[in-house]
Amino acid sequence: MGTRFPCQSGPAGDSGEHGAGDGEAAGKPAASRAAGGSRRPLLTRRVDEVETLDELFQFCLPAFGAAYLRRVYSILDQAIGAGCPMTLAIAGPATVSGQHWTWLNPLLETGWVAYLSTTDAVCYHDGHRALDGVDSDSFFEVPIFGDDGALRDDQTIRVTDVGFDEQVLLHQDRFISALLAQPDMQRKMTGTEFRFRLGQAYAEQERRRSVPEGLLACCHRLAIPILVGAAADGSAFLNSVKLWAMGQAGLVPGHRFELDMHAEVFEACAYHYWGLTESPTKSLATLILGGGVPKNYNLQPEPALSQIFGLENIDGYQFDVQIVTAPVTDGSLSSCPPAEAVTWGKVDRDTYQTQTESLQADYSLVMPFIVRALLEKRARYERWLERMGEEALFEKHPQARGYLRPRDGYRLYNQRDRLCESLFTKVRENGNWLLDSLRYGK
Repeated sequence: MGTRFPCQSGPAGDSGEHGAGDGEAAGKPAASRAAGGSRRPLLTRRVDEVETLDELFQFCLPAFGAAYLRRVYSILDQAIGAGCPMTLAIAGPATVSGQHWTWLNPLLETGWVAYLSTTDAVCYHDGHRALDGVDSDSFFEVPIFGDDGALRDDQTIRVTDVGFDEQVLLHQDRFISALLAQPDMQRKMTGTEFRFRLGQAYAEQERRRSVPEGLLACCHRLAIPILVGAAADGSAFLNSVKLWAMGQAGLVPGHRFELDMHAEVFEACAYHYWGLTESPTKSLATLILGGGVPKNYNLQPEPALSQIFGLENIDGYQFDVQIVTAPVTDGSLSSCPPAEAVTWGKVDRDTYQTQTESLQADYSLVMPFIVRALLEKRARYERWLERMGEEALFEKHPQARGYLRPRDGYRLYNQRDRLCESLFTKVRENGNWLLDSLRYGK
């Protein structure tokens, strides 16, 4: 954690323990597009000649949509090898569909991800499979274009092609309501603290029921902050609304749980400021899966720090990869590419042409393969570390240093008080500018 990794922007890849080393000398294709008068060779291999998923991504996806996927993988490879802390934004039903078990948790367990931006629904559905009364056959495949009326009669909830019993939702509501009614929850807190406590409760339930670790339990174990920009837009918060209404109606003594949105947004800014000023690379990378509020919340700390708080030397993301389904022509934030974010200062203007990419795709199609390839590469570096030793490995393959960051990660949630106070100090120092910003007109 104490070593600073240079954020190199050279081509991705390695050629083996005793090979030519990282970069073009190893015959790896560049992640960037040809610019100006420069030309880069289009390198290809037969699929029956590659031995790893990393090589398949680098050499067997030469053109068209496949080339977008190759560039996405290559940029992620660069960012990880450079040691940049990564922020992750994920929209969509990742937990109800079981994707957290297949590739999301394994990605978080690498130690590469600093914090996560997602939805209330992702956090709510994460707890279903560990509930009392829910067993393995409560979730099943259903046809997308089937008889939804029959499913309703059968009390089956459908999320695209995943079905589950309606009683699961009622069990989940009881679980969250019971948690929110506890005496130590009767105060104002940030959503990150609420979701940290929810993750702890999920973890205890999962251990008791012998259910694999879910997303929030994984983030609780690794102290990864979970940010939710639209907390009121989901069933977890609806259970707080129920308790509030019961208090207003005199059914319970009073419900004093409250989400502190000011403090949570400030906390997100503090984490981002840490990435730019305290992290080993003094820079950040981001992976955005799906659009909507999670994407915007993931990008908002930069304009908050520079435009709203007036702090100087606030840089945008150095690496930015997004996988979205929205077409760029619809004008939505979901679809806007990293290049557009450059104009807002959210992405670094000097690196966006070579270190950003937007792939129009359903991320569930590609993320299992991308994560598997990255994990295989880390495992390869771990094997070489045992044979070569740290000094020789890092000298020959500088990328290995970033890949082999501690799996325990950055544990930013455990540092949130210190990081927020550090940002408050900068706010105080910029007091004159901030006070002047309150004046408008003559």
